[in-house]
Amino acid sequence: MTERTDLGVRKSAVLHAVVEEYVRMGEPVGSETIAEHAGLGVSSATIRNEMAALEELGFLSHPHTSAGRIPTDAGYRHYVDTLPARGRLRDAQRRAIASHFEEAILDLEEVLKGSVMLLSRLTQYAGLAVPPGASEEQIVRLELIDMGPTLMVLAVGQHGRVDKQILDRPEELGGAAVSAAERKLRTLQGQTYADSQAKLLAMAAGVASDEHDLLLMVADVLRVATRGERAAHVVVGGVSNLADETQAWRRETLRRLFETLEREQEMLSVLQDVAADDVSVTIGGEHPTTGEWEASLVTAPFRSGDATVGTIGVVGPTRMDYLSAMASVRAVAERLSEIATELDQ
Repeated sequence: MTERTDLGVRKSAVLHAVVEEYVRMGEPVGSETIAEHAGLGVSSATIRNEMAALEELGFLSHPHTSAGRIPTDAGYRHYVDTLPARGRLRDAQRRAIASHFEEAILDLEEVLKGSVMLLSRLTQYAGLAVPPGASEEQIVRLELIDMGPTLMVLAVGQHGRVDKQILDRPEELGGAAVSAAERKLRTLQGQTYADSQAKLLAMAAGVASDEHDLLLMVADVLRVATRGERAAHVVVGGVSNLADETQAWRRETLRRLFETLEREQEMLSVLQDVAADDVSVTIGGEHPTTGEWEASLVTAPFRSGDATVGTIGVVGPTRMDYLSAMASVRAVAERLSEIATELDQ
């Protein structure tokens, strides 16, 4: 960071005006423009002198092909450092932020996808995560909704996952059987997907045939949900960052890493092998797969209370900034743990 310089009131005002005009228009800014739009109460000649002084101080630069000036990095830094401590959001921005987090906080996997991209941006490596396993996620809502000619099975998990399926209603099925099945489904709230499926099969064995068929249909919806695309899998983000490491990696090792990232189950196996209670660092040959890549993994679990529900981390070359990567992974994992715990309460 550039050392803070006290420019005085007028130079600071001119610099602010240049920055804001340049951000707005994207073109070099002249003294006449500032005199016309900034309302500084001084002549364009005075502004021109102040801009020349700001250029000498390193806060503005002067493109050869233009009479105007643009901010330097130091100019932007001074501008940012002298903004109010808490800038006001526009109403549209405030609404957008509130809407995003209202939606994101309801679905841990969506939060996780954003966190993977965040880690990738923070470290410039590829971000990786294993979301909570679907079969072990608790059901907070399980309903059988009578829609006349069809039935809808709706399951909502503790981390925000929603599984629903429309089923054809058997012609002979009466409303009493639907109501009876619905009452049984309510008893499964708080059970995991896997346990609920097993209990539905057991319940079906002791009821009349029409209710039996309904319970089996719901059990099959839960079975499909735990084996679909939201079952155990890997979320990957920022893989393009690895292409920037071609000087650190041989092309062949980079190619093998990309291939493994595309083979989800193999990547899942690697992440499960290096699972730990805290931040874990796996370097090159410490694991057969990372040895083949000449890569390192930095991972950490995230929890709901005391229970580990998933893993997040980064993969990059063994020539990695480990201190930065570990700190970033730990911080993101801790925030995910807070969110997962909140969702489970």
